[in-house]
Amino acid sequence: MLPGLGALLLAAGLLWWLYPQGVSRLSGEFHLVAQSPLTSAQASAVPALQHAPQDLAAQPLWPASTSGLQARPLTQAALQQVAPLLGQAEARLIEIYQLIGQGQHRQALAQAQALTRDHPNFQLAQLVLGDLLSMQSRPVRLLGDVPDAKAQAASEQLAVLRDESRRRIQALTERPPAGSIPAQFLQLSAQNRHAIAIDASRSRLYLFENLRASQPNSGAARAPSLRLLADFYISVGLSGIKKTVEGDQRTPLGIYHITNNLNPNDLPDLFGVGALPINFPNPLDLKRGKTGSGIWLHGTPSDQFARAPQASDGCVVLSNPDLERVLATVRIHTTPVVIAAELHWVPAQTLLGKRAQFEATLQAWQQARSTLDLEQLKAFYSSRFSHHGRDLGRTILSTPESRQRNPARPLQQWWPALVAELQAEGPQQWDIKDLSLLHWRDRQDSMVVTFGQVPAGQTSGVTLRQYWLREGDEWKIFYEGVI
Repeated sequence: MLPGLGALLLAAGLLWWLYPQGVSRLSGEFHLVAQSPLTSAQASAVPALQHAPQDLAAQPLWPASTSGLQARPLTQAALQQVAPLLGQAEARLIEIYQLIGQGQHRQALAQAQALTRDHPNFQLAQLVLGDLLSMQSRPVRLLGDVPDAKAQAASEQLAVLRDESRRRIQALTERPPAGSIPAQFLQLSAQNRHAIAIDASRSRLYLFENLRASQPNSGAARAPSLRLLADFYISVGLSGIKKTVEGDQRTPLGIYHITNNLNPNDLPDLFGVGALPINFPNPLDLKRGKTGSGIWLHGTPSDQFARAPQASDGCVVLSNPDLERVLATVRIHTTPVVIAAELHWVPAQTLLGKRAQFEATLQAWQQARSTLDLEQLKAFYSSRFSHHGRDLGRTILSTPESRQRNPARPLQQWWPALVAELQAEGPQQWDIKDLSLLHWRDRQDSMVVTFGQVPAGQTSGVTLRQYWLREGDEWKIFYEGVI
């Protein structure tokens, strides 16, 4: 439990922090202003609110956004549908919310006591327990009926817990429509058995299974097929997102890959049950002058079940049970991690046209390389191209040490060496296999492209990763390397 909150918990009203704004006085009673898709049962969480307006269930929690998510009331049926995706402790917490909303305070209290016994460091659950204990002794007659001195003493801590609760509820009342996926996943190859997408605005991590991985020959023209396996609460940097410099305590935005799975026995308690480093800064970050290192997906220290929505030095932090699920699922090097300010969910079929347009460009690049059309090949490379590596493309993309040992070489230095290598090999037909296309859009369009480059008639080759930027109306390569 948070320090100094003990007495405050006995006075706090549950709805004060769960729905912290918008109260109007009607007919001598307090009613929620429509700010969430509360059912009438949920509005009865305290006696003074038993006659809240019946139409609240139809009202969206937050204004419509471009996220593509659909607002839905937090009904019992909706909770049963989404609960298997949540962390077990979070699902139990939301069930307690439902019991309170149904006026079943005794059952809610028993479940809150059990949850805090199992997870005594779950601070939000402790706050719920305190509110339920308060309801046993007196009615809460208005939202925020807390003595001013006590509220001020822990105002910052309470604000953080309210924000955490709001984000957890938001994740359950705004859901991706069936068949929709984050727009970044244009195509995943059979090598990408799983994928991760993080929505910083909602403090959520979505873990997907790539169904195409079990059907590698199912047809290149088919849309991506991802199954949502898990949906977890996460924390990001203390100063928010959009990391630019070392030490700014911000979480980077972009497309990354998991590079390692660190042994928890070698880590301080701060990182919980383990850590998965990602390749920040990636080549696009380096091109934009961003600095920093050590951005991980990791767990929580032993005295905390979950951290505040903004609490880390830039890492993405999950509860330890949730991280254990991720650790048991993903693979290093082949698991992409999208970190976005806000994810945009789209029907998978709508990505086919964009994918086909880019694949035509990639095939033209491959044809020029195979036929040694050097003039045409060079046209695919940006004048701002840079390359790290001791030889042509043999590079490690993820570590600061490798970049320090192998400073970037611009196109005019790298190109003659590439030409010499290609001419020594002679014309040779290459096939592109296991293609992965990840699209990132901010102030520029970029593409992270990973594929196997295999000599025709053979079964193995090298795995190449390229970073493309749209310059005007054309796609140009500004980085490539073998991984």
